[in-house]
Amino acid sequence: MISGIILAAGSSKRLGRPKQLLDLEGRPLLQHVVDAAAGAGLQEIVVVLGHDAERIAAALVLPSSARAVVNPDHSAGQSTSLRTGLDALDPGAEAAAILLGDQPRLGASAIIRVIDGFRSGPSPIARAMWRGVPGHPVVVARSEWDRFRGSEGDVGARHVISASREVAEIEMDEAPPVDVDTWEQYETVRTDR
Repeated sequence: MISGIILAAGSSKRLGRPKQLLDLEGRPLLQHVVDAAAGAGLQEIVVVLGHDAERIAAALVLPSSARAVVNPDHSAGQSTSLRTGLDALDPGAEAAAILLGDQPRLGASAIIRVIDGFRSGPSPIARAMWRGVPGHPVVVARSEWDRFRGSEGDVGARHVISASREVAEIEMDEAPPVDVDTWEQYETVRTDR
């Protein structure tokens, strides 16, 4: 079983309001990522919330395979949310697909492609390469989770992946999905379909 972790605990400081709740085509921005994860067939989806967790959780429509968990240490950075997500996964999960909650244009097909790349090769880590630029999703075998749990700060697991010699890079042959961190980026995703 491959489970999904959606990292969505941030406080959206640059936007000044929770980006997870920004309206995008009649749904909260975060809902698009949840729907993509469900569409990719992930058997379990853990949405990691933090800042304004109750309000964000109330706005989401979670499929039966998904649940929200709260990272009480979210202000210490993305690494704590990754740790929270990994710790919440089913003991039967063989790997975790890590997604960012602020990439609403990431489609299910991209998630499936990276999962397929992970399953078809010997590497314990597979990540999307967007025209040569590394990004998400990242799929990580359970055997590597302790290394990822050791990450610190707001960089997620970038340094763990960079230090690993066994990473399958799955070329997506398109520009990376926009991370919504600013109003300009929000306007970009609103007009880009």
